[in-house]
Amino acid sequence: MDTVPVYHGAITREAGEKLLLAAGTDGSYLLRDSESIPGVYCLCVLHQGYVYTYRVSQTETGSWSAETAPGVNRRLFRKVQNLILAFQKPNQGIVTPLQNPVVNQMKASYCPGTGGGEETLANAEQSL
Repeated sequence: MDTVPVYHGAITREAGEKLLLAAGTDGSYLLRDSESIPGVYCLCVLHQGYVYTYRVSQTETGSWSAETAPGVNRRLFRKVQNLILAFQKPNQGIVTPLQNPVVNQMKASYCPGTGGGEETLANAEQSL
């Protein structure tokens, strides 16, 4: 997980929400550790001023999956990066496609296709 630019580690829900709200764009997203379930991650997505959270976990066989909307079939991915790519498309069981990665500046100085995410994250960090 440490190689995923949008992974922010053990930040709180509130800190993640501040970063996403500072980004201010629907489809902004990040990954963080779950505060309540060890070994589980949270995919946090901004949509219309609200942050939606989806649990992401790894199966015993090493595949990755996300809990999405009821009635949407559970999909398994070999890599968490593949899960993120899949959720960049519409109608995948989350509120809006993943569009604007909020990159963890502590780990990654460059992430292709961020569309200015570095500047947005720097502004968010100043407000924390």
